[in-house]
Amino acid sequence: MSTYSGVTETAQKYYNSKDADEFYYNIWGGEDIHVGIYNSDEEPISNASRRTVERMMDKVAPLSPDQSVVDLGAGYGGAARPIANRFGCNVTCVNLSEVQNERNRKRNQEVGLADKITVIDGSFDSVPGPDGSFDVVWSEDALLHASDRRAVVQEAYRVLKPGGSFVFTDPMQTSDCPPGVLQPVYDRIHLDSLASFEYYTNVAKEIGFTKVEIEDLSQQLTRHYTRVKEELLRRYHEVIELSSQEYVDRMVQGLQYWITAGEKGYLAWGIIQLVK
Repeated sequence: MSTYSGVTETAQKYYNSKDADEFYYNIWGGEDIHVGIYNSDEEPISNASRRTVERMMDKVAPLSPDQSVVDLGAGYGGAARPIANRFGCNVTCVNLSEVQNERNRKRNQEVGLADKITVIDGSFDSVPGPDGSFDVVWSEDALLHASDRRAVVQEAYRVLKPGGSFVFTDPMQTSDCPPGVLQPVYDRIHLDSLASFEYYTNVAKEIGFTKVEIEDLSQQLTRHYTRVKEELLRRYHEVIELSSQEYVDRMVQGLQYWITAGEKGYLAWGIIQLVK
């Protein structure tokens, strides 16, 4: 039984559902269920999603085998395995969906990385580990589900070693987004707000991070949701055999809300790196 509350419990129930699990694993990107960085409008989702991981790894490189990374909201472990392979370091995956975590553990076993990757059923509201225990805190498109985003940034700061980096992406709204225009997006994901580049910059400075670097890739958010919708419609009859037709139809509409908001310039996305 879940011990979480509010927004966190809602996210847990959603990602544990068969409908969501089958959709994200088979359509959104397989092992990688985050926004991709595309070189063309026709590029496969999985290729673009892996490029996001590579770009983020470049920002924290080099890492040595004796260093450690914690991935907050790790999903199916699509970042953990490339990190462990490239750097040889240990990775801890913290994720609230037990269904996703089981897929993650199984895949780690299959590729011989179970000794390098630890998968923990838990929430990034309370990161497992003592103060100063990780060299890198990593997160991809998960913080929007946090009940208190500032608390997550504070937790990242707490568990980081001095000089360590918190590198993350998150679907956001622009700082000058007009009130009310994102309500369809909020309703679709059961939230009442999104963060912004300005929000994370201010919070990071208040908490004590010494450096904030932002790579604004906002155009990629709209491109990604467009590609996911295209792929979902192309494989519609296949997908409704895995997820319910009701779920798939709601997803098509939900994706369009994001696409419309992105085309109107209300959404933001990119890679944020905070250095302790």
